[in-house]
Amino acid sequence: MKSLVRWGATLGLVGSTLLLTVFGVNFPVLALSEQQIKDKLDAVPVYLITNDKGLPLSRALPDGQNGQKGGGSVTGVYMSRQEAQAFITELRNTKGKDPKLDEVVKSLQVTAVPLGIIYQQLQETKNQPNRLVFAFKPVEQEIQGALALLRQSGQKVDQFKSVPVFAVRFAPEQGYVPIQMTSDKQQLIPLFLSKQDAQGLLNQVKPKYPKADIQVIDVDGVIKTLQSKNDSWLTQVLLVPSPESREYIKTLPRDNAPKAPGASQPKKLQR
Repeated sequence: MKSLVRWGATLGLVGSTLLLTVFGVNFPVLALSEQQIKDKLDAVPVYLITNDKGLPLSRALPDGQNGQKGGGSVTGVYMSRQEAQAFITELRNTKGKDPKLDEVVKSLQVTAVPLGIIYQQLQETKNQPNRLVFAFKPVEQEIQGALALLRQSGQKVDQFKSVPVFAVRFAPEQGYVPIQMTSDKQQLIPLFLSKQDAQGLLNQVKPKYPKADIQVIDVDGVIKTLQSKNDSWLTQVLLVPSPESREYIKTLPRDNAPKAPGASQPKKLQR
């Protein structure tokens, strides 16, 4: 698990301003490799609570839960650095009766890791009896935004159990709206972790495409699609972190940041 707290300069890609560009380019159909999927997920920072040795804070699972043998443990993965820090603050404000435990709480800190590292760890341990288990902590504001959009589309939903992802479409039954990175003019298909960002892109395309809308997906559906589909446009998918995470990304060194691939016309993701 120590590898989870190592950080590389892999998050510089989305620091640029996004500029809308509509296009249609055909590329050969190529399946994405595990490394390509990891690279895409690496664009999104997630946040673990770790101790002074860099080990993630985990809680024990009852024997047999989630298919685990011998109990196992689960590690919380926050989508918001601020919410992870708020949890630590809450723990510190709770007076305990165990001095050793209080000392551990004092040493806790928020550590950012690429989402791709979490994915890699899950893939490497998925067939092990005590495989790693991560509990994602979505941002409540994004959950409520996703639920509101789903209800607007006529779906009757009371909860959203995954991390929501927002994609802008030309129309409900048409493809996704692409963007262009101003830094290198690469054409990409953005999948936003923030409804606010998706709304910004929607506002740009609405005058020309009145039926344009925001589709709500989830991170599990995105990963499943990347793993199972051979559509060429998937090479152009770009996961766009939240504004909070982009601000964090700006503080990181940009050397050896990943490069974005070329472009092709998108179709639907599965949810």
